[in-house]
Amino acid sequence: MRWFGTDAMTDPAEAEKLIQVFADWRHSGSGIRWAIERPSDGAFLGTCGLFRWNRNWRSCVIGYELAPFARGNGYMTEALNATIDYGFEAMQINRVEAQVHPQNAPSIRTLETLGFLREGYQRQAGYWHGTHHDLLQFALLRADVPRHC
Repeated sequence: MRWFGTDAMTDPAEAEKLIQVFADWRHSGSGIRWAIERPSDGAFLGTCGLFRWNRNWRSCVIGYELAPFARGNGYMTEALNATIDYGFEAMQINRVEAQVHPQNAPSIRTLETLGFLREGYQRQAGYWHGTHHDLLQFALLRADVPRHC
């Protein structure tokens, strides 16, 4: 939860509320969130998805998190590739945005591996753990990924 953009959950009811938020995105058509499972045994590793879907502008924001024990195995890159494909194909978006804390080097590397370009620095754009946080703005365009042109 260090980089999730919200305070850590301390009660299972808080996690249930977040799961409901993700489900509501699907029902309202404003986004979608999937669980990430390890193929070998189905272990839950994290989630990823697209939200803040702006149909008129054909854009959305990507979000994701992965359990510490699962990091460094390529699971997130694989999951985000599938998520981006879904956005370009099923949602017909043209732009996927991401906001990342400047100290979250693994997430920045993942975005850059996927072809996201850094577009800017957002001062005090986030607020969690009682502190304002600066965020880096990244984006990936349909034209940036040859298979979607």
